[in-house]
Amino acid sequence: MKCIKHITLGLVFLFSYMGTTLAQKSSGDFYQMRVYHMKSDSQVIRVDQYLSHALLPALHRLGIRPVGVFKPIANDTAADKRIYVLLPFRSADQWNGLEDKLVLNGTYQAAAKDFIAAPYDQAPFDRMESILINAFSAHKRLTVPGKKNPERVFELRSYESPTFHLAERKQHMFNHGGEIGIFNRLKFDPVFYGEVASGSRMPNLMYMPIFDNVEARNAAWKVFGNDPKWKEISTDPVNENKVSVDHIDSILMHSTSYSDY
Repeated sequence: MKCIKHITLGLVFLFSYMGTTLAQKSSGDFYQMRVYHMKSDSQVIRVDQYLSHALLPALHRLGIRPVGVFKPIANDTAADKRIYVLLPFRSADQWNGLEDKLVLNGTYQAAAKDFIAAPYDQAPFDRMESILINAFSAHKRLTVPGKKNPERVFELRSYESPTFHLAERKQHMFNHGGEIGIFNRLKFDPVFYGEVASGSRMPNLMYMPIFDNVEARNAAWKVFGNDPKWKEISTDPVNENKVSVDHIDSILMHSTSYSDY
């Protein structure tokens, strides 16, 4: 019984945290990152067709744009092929009402029919993840490059923390401790920064810097690592930087031909 009680209290705390997170960050953008997982090239083609011919046109008609669609550089040889879709919303309420609008949209339903109602043995994808993200207070709006470049690299980074307290310390370092300022000065030009409000790797934050190519990306991170301001804030005991992050994921991607940027 004690074990059940502890689990219940833990779930109450987690859902309370998520609810507070969703409610208190309404002044900035709210993002949904969809991640489609596929095993075959034929599934990739079908997801591409659905996104380009059904979902993105429907989102545009609803005023939801720009929508970013990305594929990992290593997708062709990967066993788990992925397509990442970044949807921007002005609020969590706008995101919450999206599915109802799509259900009632006849044009979307007709375009998406073969994808939504595919036979069980011809599934267009294996699974889809949904990650909900609140924009950081120091970068409240999506920032996209002005001109598309097929060689441009979008780096999706996720920083996981061992506790909620340490996650808040790392977020504070971005928002108020000068880390975003360093990225701005060094022209990393991230599309977004945000706190994950719902996802499978919480507590974590995510952000997406962009670079002209892989070589430029590698050079930029070397400059960042040697930056005097970074060395100053990363060693400041207030930021607890040595322990605030215990796992980092970095995915290098190109945008698709039908992505808005």
